Amino acid sequence: MPADRIVQTMCPMNCHPTLCGMTVTVSADQSVQIKGDPENPDSRGFLCMRGNAAHEIVGNPRRLLSAQTRARRGTAAWEDTTWDAALDRIAQEMTTAGREAVAIWPGHGNAVNDYGFGLKRGQLERFANLYGCQYWNPAMICWGLGGFGLGLTGAIETSTKEDMGAHSELIILWGANTVSQANTIKHVEAAKRRGAHIVVIDVRRTELSALAHEVILLRPGSDTALALAMMQVIVTEGLQDDAFIAAYTVGFDALRSHLQDKTPDWAAVRTGVAAERIADLARRYATTAPAMIVIGGSSLHKGDNTWMAARAISCLPGLTGNFGKPGAGIGPRHGARSHGAGFADITASDRRLPGDYVPNQMEAIIDAMEQGCIKVLLVLGSNFLSSFPDTDRVRAALGKVDLIVAYDIFSNQTIREVADIVLPGTIWLEEIGAKATNTHVYLSDQALTPRDQTRPLYELYKGLADRLGVADVYPWADQVEAMNAVLDHPATGHVTVDKLRANGGRAALRISHVAYPTLEFDTPSGKLEFLSDKAIKLGVPPLPEAAEPDTDAGLVLAQGRTFAHFHSFYDHARALPSLAAREEEPQIWIAPDDAAARDIVDGDRIELRRGQAAFQARAKVTPRMPAGAVWARDGWPGFNALTDGSAVLPDTALHGFPFSVGQSGFGARVELVKA
Repeated sequence: MPADRIVQTMCPMNCHPTLCGMTVTVSADQSVQIKGDPENPDSRGFLCMRGNAAHEIVGNPRRLLSAQTRARRGTAAWEDTTWDAALDRIAQEMTTAGREAVAIWPGHGNAVNDYGFGLKRGQLERFANLYGCQYWNPAMICWGLGGFGLGLTGAIETSTKEDMGAHSELIILWGANTVSQANTIKHVEAAKRRGAHIVVIDVRRTELSALAHEVILLRPGSDTALALAMMQVIVTEGLQDDAFIAAYTVGFDALRSHLQDKTPDWAAVRTGVAAERIADLARRYATTAPAMIVIGGSSLHKGDNTWMAARAISCLPGLTGNFGKPGAGIGPRHGARSHGAGFADITASDRRLPGDYVPNQMEAIIDAMEQGCIKVLLVLGSNFLSSFPDTDRVRAALGKVDLIVAYDIFSNQTIREVADIVLPGTIWLEEIGAKATNTHVYLSDQALTPRDQTRPLYELYKGLADRLGVADVYPWADQVEAMNAVLDHPATGHVTVDKLRANGGRAALRISHVAYPTLEFDTPSGKLEFLSDKAIKLGVPPLPEAAEPDTDAGLVLAQGRTFAHFHSFYDHARALPSLAAREEEPQIWIAPDDAAARDIVDGDRIELRRGQAAFQARAKVTPRMPAGAVWARDGWPGFNALTDGSAVLPDTALHGFPFSVGQSGFGARVELVKA
């Protein structure tokens, strides 16, 4: 019998900046054994519960294994078809509709062996540019809005987790529950063992709180007010770094004037945090060096915070000179790169055909569908219905699209409710790819042959390009050659797939562990901008501003992630038995006083209501939740019917950065009753 093969790959979850290495032992019968890779410099053999559940993807009876079509949406009357027949129909519908009425919305599901590397994203964008159709970036529902706020200040780069663990004396984990990112949390633990002070700021007492010296719980959406009040204390008490401010920032005088009335007492009313605690935190941050802030992901920027939270928080290191130094600045966050990191661009963006393009703005996309401007929608490795807010409006808008095509490995809410054609995708072990952390690029080599009718994503757009007569969409002999094109960059040392294989499946990126080591920032002035002229040109406030307190009735709805869940992968993990068993149904965290006022006890079936929308869950009555708010894991079908779909940025601001920023508000005030 053939000997077992050992293949190096990466975990097919995207817990960035945590990306874990795996070794896969493949037996003659194609069965696999998956273990953590002890030689991986980032994870060093560790796998969390999500990684340990990855073996349940292989051989899973719920996998989509054949191309399918149905005559009527919402029914279970799927019929098998072939890839060729499906692509023929899709291409015909695209031709009839016209290229500007065709839209592609990819998701993180395509990045299970591509995250941070961007081969698939680049190839999809290349097809969209050369064909001339709509293309919307998934960053709009993820890290993009926070990146917008950071970008206006000029603080897009982040220092690495290794730098944090080795050098930080104060770490503020601001809306970042990094317990679920094991490769980051171990560096927080290392810093604590050295004597670093750990502060957690969040809307609930998260799992990470057990590691912290200090936990500050604040009202959802009030993070901007907290950051402004901290800056007010620093400036009023003369704790700022005047030399750094003079040399490397602009707009300090305007900021100082802007902060005059943003006192701790002012912020206490908005945040629910005592004024003296705010002042103490500001003093500790300003007088402890080096200090690093780790900013949370998309949940931090939903509701009243929007992009202003990141904008305000990123001004704090500028006031205190905490940039360009080991252990300082902004720490590892979702979607960020280290100084010097990069890969070659294959998108052919300079060849994009002129057209009437709908911007990367969630509300604009739904509006375009409602007006009948989108006739064909390709939903690739994503779950449209569970990702967008105001689900009922989204569902109705999708009903006006003539053809909805889904490409995925498991069924999901979008497929079940609105898809017309489903194309089965390969899992991460059935194709070659790569993933990149802040410090390394890792090969995810192919270990298995694709099952049944499953195909890798590039065969979808190659097949469509052939049928539509779009040239130069796939100028490579195969995916290895395409990967080599993306790897051909100074940051990788121009490494190739063959060199990665020879080097244990990895290459160290030529980056700085410290962000902005030259103290040249990502702004028009090249300096840190407290007052942003770019913001004025984009039509948004030039200084960080806190939203006025929401005085509407009800409880503020906050949301986030849990250990067993990440994005909409694997039908929100419902397809993987061990993760589904951990979270059998939705739970709503509610403070004891709020529960008692509504005659709700722990474990009750409850209903959340906002207007005509309703969502049922189980009550988790806990003192870990402050009064006035409730918290839930996002992604449950129907949950986003409660959330606001209004745009938070004007159209003028949508193209201010090369990444997508058009997230909706996602805020909500809800009432709870027994179900």
